[in-house]
Amino acid sequence: MGLGQGAGGDHLTAPMTTPTAFDAYEAVRHRLPPASALPRPGQHVETLAELADDFDVFLLDAFGVLNIGETAIPDTPGRVAALTAAGKRVLVVSNAAGFPHATLMAKYARLGYDFAPEDVITSRKTLLAAMDGRRDLRWGLMATPSAGLGDLEGLDLQYLEDDPAVHDAVDGVLMIGSAAWTEPRQALLEAALQKRPRPVLVGNPDIVAPRETGFSTEPGYFAHRLADRTGITPEFFGKPFGNIFDLAFARLGAVDRTRVLMVGDSLHTDILGARTAGVASALITGYGFFAGADAAAAAAQSGIAPDYFVTRP
Repeated sequence: MGLGQGAGGDHLTAPMTTPTAFDAYEAVRHRLPPASALPRPGQHVETLAELADDFDVFLLDAFGVLNIGETAIPDTPGRVAALTAAGKRVLVVSNAAGFPHATLMAKYARLGYDFAPEDVITSRKTLLAAMDGRRDLRWGLMATPSAGLGDLEGLDLQYLEDDPAVHDAVDGVLMIGSAAWTEPRQALLEAALQKRPRPVLVGNPDIVAPRETGFSTEPGYFAHRLADRTGITPEFFGKPFGNIFDLAFARLGAVDRTRVLMVGDSLHTDILGARTAGVASALITGYGFFAGADAAAAAAQSGIAPDYFVTRP
């Protein structure tokens, strides 16, 4: 069975749950960075305040750590402000490729966060940093038109929608947002790439993202399906891959990586990404991916273990 396939058919036909999302990530482990084992089980703490003395830098995921959908996680804006007031460096490191940077900054301000724009490191930024030398190509774009094309100026882009001629004509594919993506469009893209293989760059490796109710299906889901069916290996930008952490550390400058903590809600993106970057990790268990689920059992099953299990940010 490939990604999204099970005894009941394609996962896209029904809402994702934590178990089906976990299984989808496990099915693509061969395309993710390898996990390194921890010498001890993760320690359980209630909030990040208990870890403030142990770390100088906090890298925070967004969905599941700062917010769920359009709602801030309770007490988290105050927690972030307290860490900053205590002299900690706090950066957002997020697989947020679907929206322009200015849109994200406005959202965080609306939710009560006060981040400098340079301290928000996204997979959209990471993808754009890798475009040098390929900006003269015609790119087919998986994105939501209503989100706008901010930050993408200067690229030759055409939205991949329902015209097969566009899918056939582009030189490569950028997958950054899937809210408007459909099964017919996925079929058109796969058929076009089977006829003529081209580069596929994925600006959001997430398979799912936690929302107010359930999960949304993200570009990584469709990218892995495409890889299974066409044999094309996509280029992924964002967690768990090291390229997004390269940008974060370029922003931080010289820091002691033993004093850096990545905080996220997903084993296969945030915690595995921390292992890739060589920093400590904390898994949020009360919100996001593992809300209402057994995070410790999932960590044991996957072999991707955080240094800390944190109930809430």
